[in-house]
Amino acid sequence: MLKVAELDAGYGRIPVLSGVNLAVEDGEFIGILGHNGMGKTTLLRALMGYLPAASGRVIFNGVDLTRAEPYARARSGIGYVPQGREIFPQLSVRENLRMGALKRNGDEAAVIQAALEQFPRLKRLLDRPGGALSGGEQQLLAIARCLVGDPKLVLLDEPTEGIQPSIIDEIIETLGKLRDKGGLTMILVEQNLEFISALSQRVLMIQKGAIVRSAKPDELHDVGLIHEFIGVDQ
Repeated sequence: MLKVAELDAGYGRIPVLSGVNLAVEDGEFIGILGHNGMGKTTLLRALMGYLPAASGRVIFNGVDLTRAEPYARARSGIGYVPQGREIFPQLSVRENLRMGALKRNGDEAAVIQAALEQFPRLKRLLDRPGGALSGGEQQLLAIARCLVGDPKLVLLDEPTEGIQPSIIDEIIETLGKLRDKGGLTMILVEQNLEFISALSQRVLMIQKGAIVRSAKPDELHDVGLIHEFIGVDQ
């Protein structure tokens, strides 16, 4: 589904990604793990087109998107849930979901209802402004808003940051069901080892802007490996 070859990207004259190579198959859930500042978020932003590629290629479903704008990548089937969620705080939960469904054809109400079945906690919050939700509820809304757009590939950046354990478990359960059902592919950047190992079928380690190793989820119990790649003992 996705092939990235020798991708370089950064911020102005500051290089961050250096020769990134990765391939993601249809239906795979891939984790990205690494120290802060190693290029995890930069990689997702480059895949979504918010950062231009200095060199290399991004191929999605056989189409070269290397120079495509973010809106074109979204139309091609790539969804993005950024770190910090970035919901519309003044809009209600319902209106946020409607914004996510804009590019969908068919019955908008049915699309939103299907999302609410996947994220039942949002049902009682439909008329509440997004900015009035807890951090965890905002994260659920951000993921649901992305999914109502029917993406084929979701880029999910640090979804557990600053949210309560009960909602982390809820997100694991919901995304696990979507993974097992099929039809969705995901690249997940996350520091929470329980979360990333529960959802990922393989985990790619990033150092200094390059993918340097692939690991199986059960290898994340290796204290030495974790200390090397995220700098903490868990």
